[in-house]
Amino acid sequence: MKKVMFVLLIWSGLTLSLNAQESVVFENVMLTVNPEKITEFEAGIAAHNKKFHGDGAYGARVYNVINGKNAGKYMLVMGPLSWSAMDARPSGQDHTDDNNKNINRYLESDVDVNYMKMHPKLSNFSKDFEIKKLSVSMIDVKRFKQKEFIEKVLTKVVKVYKEKMPEQMFGVYSNEMSNMEGMDFGWVDFFDNSSWMGNENKFAEYFKEVYGAGSFETFMADVEATTDGDSTEIWELRKDLSGTSAQVKAASRQ
Repeated sequence: MKKVMFVLLIWSGLTLSLNAQESVVFENVMLTVNPEKITEFEAGIAAHNKKFHGDGAYGARVYNVINGKNAGKYMLVMGPLSWSAMDARPSGQDHTDDNNKNINRYLESDVDVNYMKMHPKLSNFSKDFEIKKLSVSMIDVKRFKQKEFIEKVLTKVVKVYKEKMPEQMFGVYSNEMSNMEGMDFGWVDFFDNSSWMGNENKFAEYFKEVYGAGSFETFMADVEATTDGDSTEIWELRKDLSGTSAQVKAASRQ
């Protein structure tokens, strides 16, 4: 029992240390729509978001999920906002009634919600940009390997990105809730056109330039030792269904 408590205290301390300067989260809600009611759902969620989730802490964006097991589903993302702001989110009877009438009635029972905390110091939001497409990678970290993963893998990837690809906007997020679904950390690349997916992958080359000969092999061994894998989805923003704009201000992500 003492060993278990010791490990939990280590994880708690790590979380506090990692999040010392970060205080905002995103609420990610995966929605599965009745395929016979897509037109009604899209009209309803567009009206609901424009009425209740415009610009500000409770602003919401809607994405189509393009690939993987969630292809065809919708991702509703609200935020960024603080945990304390959650208590003041739209929740009146008018909001509930509108939500039930215009959204919930068209959904299947399969709904998944995650709260992802943003880490500004590990991200690159150095310029204003407009969201169009996202490459969202979720990383499954081995139990009790979080600290090692952050030190030996995550921070090194961030350094390579910032030194060799400074124009690439990306965000790093951690799941606020424990889970058994391999969704511990998220890495999001923002891009404009699908041609970005066909760019030559020079990460290994860049890594060696930053860390020296033999470093990439060591890095890959550290990846294997600290993670159980990852999965990537492509999301496309639906401006027409969103309440807030596609614009991301660098100052809002610092």
